[in-house]
Amino acid sequence: MSFTPIGDTIKQSVSSGVSKQQVDAGDAITAAEKAFIEVFGEELSVHAKPLYLKNRTLTVTCTSSALAQEIRLNQTKIVQKINDLLGNVEVDRIRYLS
Repeated sequence: MSFTPIGDTIKQSVSSGVSKQQVDAGDAITAAEKAFIEVFGEELSVHAKPLYLKNRTLTVTCTSSALAQEIRLNQTKIVQKINDLLGNVEVDRIRYLS
């Protein structure tokens, strides 16, 4: 009979489990903030706040429906910038709340 050290089990769980997914979601939020600055500039980007990433959909809150419309029109560009910043495809679409 062979036993696995508890430290190895914890390391394996953290590196491939929920904690890694949460880190990836945090990275996606940071990348989204940078992408909004690149697309809309500093002044407008403060009115769009990435909230969370779930099922490859980034949910964003905006201060106006006009900004939500601009996000919708630029969704492809924003998603591409986010994925470029992350180095892989983590985001497929943006859901926006205004």
